[in-house]
Amino acid sequence: MKLPRSPKIPGWLLRMQFATDPLGCMDNFHKRYGDIFTIMSDSIPIVYVSSPQGMKQIFTSTTEIIASGELNQDVAPLVGNNGLLLLDGLRHRHRRKLLMPAFHGTRIRTYGERICELTEKVMEQLPVGTFLAYPTMQKITLEVILDTLFGLREGERYEKLRQVLSTLMNYARSSFVGISLSFPFLQRDLGRWSPWGYFLYLWQEFDRLLYAEISDRRQQLNSSGIDVLSELIFARNETGELMTNEEIRDLFPSLLFGGRDASATAITWSLYWIHRLPAVRDQLLEEIASLGGSTDPMRIVELPYLNAVCNEVLRIYPTQVVTFPRMVESPIEVMGYELSPGTIIIGCIYLTHQHKDLYPQPQQFLPERFLKRQYSPYEFLPFGGGARRCPGEALALFEMKLVLTTILSRYQLALSKKQPERPQARGANFPPASGLKMMRLETIQHQGLV
Repeated sequence: MKLPRSPKIPGWLLRMQFATDPLGCMDNFHKRYGDIFTIMSDSIPIVYVSSPQGMKQIFTSTTEIIASGELNQDVAPLVGNNGLLLLDGLRHRHRRKLLMPAFHGTRIRTYGERICELTEKVMEQLPVGTFLAYPTMQKITLEVILDTLFGLREGERYEKLRQVLSTLMNYARSSFVGISLSFPFLQRDLGRWSPWGYFLYLWQEFDRLLYAEISDRRQQLNSSGIDVLSELIFARNETGELMTNEEIRDLFPSLLFGGRDASATAITWSLYWIHRLPAVRDQLLEEIASLGGSTDPMRIVELPYLNAVCNEVLRIYPTQVVTFPRMVESPIEVMGYELSPGTIIIGCIYLTHQHKDLYPQPQQFLPERFLKRQYSPYEFLPFGGGARRCPGEALALFEMKLVLTTILSRYQLALSKKQPERPQARGANFPPASGLKMMRLETIQHQGLV
């Protein structure tokens, strides 16, 4: 087996570089080695691929390259042993199928008006003056989670779950938890006041609240709720039995982190680019005004320039910068290299989206490129691809467009500084390092869109 070229530096130094500046590392390696390169990890080759042809092979060669849940075992403390990321085969396909109706078609249409209301609720709490956009967008996306995933809008359990989830997800993004996931010997429960013990305590609090809600709803014998939890409580697993509390619980963590932090990151970067580039903002406001005051969420999400702006945001900093790892099961040739069984393959979505042949001037924010060309699923894939593609993609885009339209049509905002923003790794996402300081100037009246 002849592997693609690899950086000639010690493994520990390479891991440190990736930990401190993953996007910078990928940029440097791509500049030096091209669309395919190898990183050695404890004598196991990890091949990074970024060309569309390579991406297509990763997602379509499902016999030779498998998306094994075992490769995601290191995130089990975050997503649970029955989470989608760790399941394979029939169990994975069946449970993914259980989630899909809640994130598509007529179901997400029912969320539209509520998303606009929740956006306005959070924005109205901001005083006129400066605020940090990223934590504000996290508040909005958390409210959407509580509503769409759990069907909670008020009451004691709603308040407790909101507080626990906010604390838990912030702590899960801390450097300590990130390092502990990479080095399991640090995962020592020394009680609630120890770092890992506190992390476990927060999960236990989430479990306690969730199981209480499940118990209450099971006693109702039927459900008229349209939220994800109501759907799962009365769903059957692959053996035809009602799912256990633990099986239901483990389907939520990945939805929680994606639903709050990935969505908040995308919306925050949207606000940055829209207010940094007056021409983009003006064209977007003109398109929103063309609705003539319509409050129909489905008309809003179909606006072509709004869609192009959202796609360009997701191109530059996708919600997944790399695919979940795959393993070579039987010998296969990828981009001229014969890879042997046991080789790990990772698709580098971030680098695909920076490909100059696909996206001229890739560092520039140019929404027009999405009006001029239709990109394939191997050229534009901000939510991943194949069997591990994000199940909440449709709802995430729906939410992103409605939150942006609500904010732009109701509030006059401006950036607080002229310096360019840089991304900073927070877990799997890359929001603006500063949190994006903005100014709320005034409320725009009589727009009729929220």
